Amino acid sequence: MSGSVAASGLAMPAILEAAERLRGVARRTPVQTSAQLDEMTGARVFLKCENFQRTGSFKFRGGYNAMSLLSEEERRRGVITYSSGNHAQALSLAGRLLGAPVTIVMPNDADPSKMAATRAYGGTLVLYDPATEDREEIGSRLAAERGLSMIPPYNHTGVMAGQGTATVELFEEVPDLDLLLIACGGGGLISGSSVAAKALKPGCRVIGVEPAEADDATRSFRAGAIQRVHNPRTVADGVRTPALGELTFPVILKNVDDMATVSEAGIVRAMHFLWERMKLVVEPTGAVPLAALMEERVNARGLRIGLVLCGGNVDFQRAAGLFREFGLAD
Repeated sequence: MSGSVAASGLAMPAILEAAERLRGVARRTPVQTSAQLDEMTGARVFLKCENFQRTGSFKFRGGYNAMSLLSEEERRRGVITYSSGNHAQALSLAGRLLGAPVTIVMPNDADPSKMAATRAYGGTLVLYDPATEDREEIGSRLAAERGLSMIPPYNHTGVMAGQGTATVELFEEVPDLDLLLIACGGGGLISGSSVAAKALKPGCRVIGVEPAEADDATRSFRAGAIQRVHNPRTVADGVRTPALGELTFPVILKNVDDMATVSEAGIVRAMHFLWERMKLVVEPTGAVPLAALMEERVNARGLRIGLVLCGGNVDFQRAAGLFREFGLAD
């Protein structure tokens, strides 16, 4: 497989192969529970803590797996991607481990902590204005000019397969889940997760969750055709994507049972609960699935529910500002 977008389709064997590549490289992250959360929701809730993953998010799984599939020559020439931060960090670390220089096209308004961390992992940033420029166009142009392999943040089966390994681990620890809630941006995590869930427990329902301010995936799911959104204004920057990918979308249609949207206030309240009550540092995007439970956007009563807390990369001052803005701190 080259660095170009892989052929359409994703099956469980690819996820299991990714799990073998990641063994001893990615962390096996813990699954946490909370009696208070169970009482609040009327459910048994199991949180897969990918905020403890290397680089602070699940993205390391997909980035490392996809880069592992490149030839030595492709890795030597280098890799390029576009990302608001988590995929940038993941691919930069994967490049350091596998000997590949990495260039990232990143919005100039990205979280400063994510910019700093990406540079610390060895990534080279190319900043752009998301209001006036298109990151995919910039990335494609630079890839052609410099002979770099493109590993996009979600629209690549190697990435999708790697992301699905988090759900494999979750089901190994908690096999009898009734429902899996996954944040949805470009669809890499939910596509891999849904394939794994349906293979391991066909009766488990999978619901994607996204901010109401960035509801393109929900509209796409309902319409059966990809819908787009331009530079959505949501605190959950990890799902601030313009559209689902042409590879992730058919996998989602086949394996995901429903979609739900949550409010900005709900995202911040869920994030605050995780910080204050469970002592889990989670970024706004990581709190999106929990917001669906706390806002009762899904039927949870009496169910065993798995959530992937997808990341913990957030500037502490920004988090404190969000808590103040939504009346959750003095």
